Amino acid sequence: MELIPNHPKADLHVIVGTTNIKSIRYYKEYLWFKKEDTDLSQLNTQFTLIPMTEEHGKLICGWKYPAPYDIYNWPSWEQMKRHEEEFADPRIRSSQYHAVIDASGELCGFAQLFPMLGVTRLGLGMKPDRCGRRQGAGTAFVKAIVQEARRLKSDDEIDLEVLTWNERAIRTYAKAGFEPTDSYEKMTPKGMSAFYCMVYRD
Repeated sequence: MELIPNHPKADLHVIVGTTNIKSIRYYKEYLWFKKEDTDLSQLNTQFTLIPMTEEHGKLICGWKYPAPYDIYNWPSWEQMKRHEEEFADPRIRSSQYHAVIDASGELCGFAQLFPMLGVTRLGLGMKPDRCGRRQGAGTAFVKAIVQEARRLKSDDEIDLEVLTWNERAIRTYAKAGFEPTDSYEKMTPKGMSAFYCMVYRD
């Protein structure tokens, strides 16, 4: 249930209106996902966002996702630090990035709260060995991030981007309260790929 964080090299390429055939088909799938609501009150898992440290960043760079999710792998910490990319840049890390820990204090993911005009765009990732492991945990994870984004900027719209083939993430975001609003293509580390933009609805 992770997505590619915002990156200065990301290039918005083609915007496609939500009335196209592909989007209509997606809305039908989305409505089916929403029927599988999870009762979060039954989960024992509690997630908390804390300031991300350099040590957190080093650990996250060491996470490796299996294919096809390997598109979410970060470069090595040394490379990130050398180019001051994303959370390797202390200024970006302190202003946008958070570590996500569970009730035991274990690092289990990260969140980026990227500021846009009137919008907070989420970038997030869960530790690979936790992805898809426990039903509902991913939804609680996303909800904790939304709660922090709402606390920091209560008037902002909250959205995120997700690759159209990542049905696991799409299902999780839908259960957490996100709805698709648009589809488009943009650059990724593996070339141009199709994305959905999903907006959080209270």
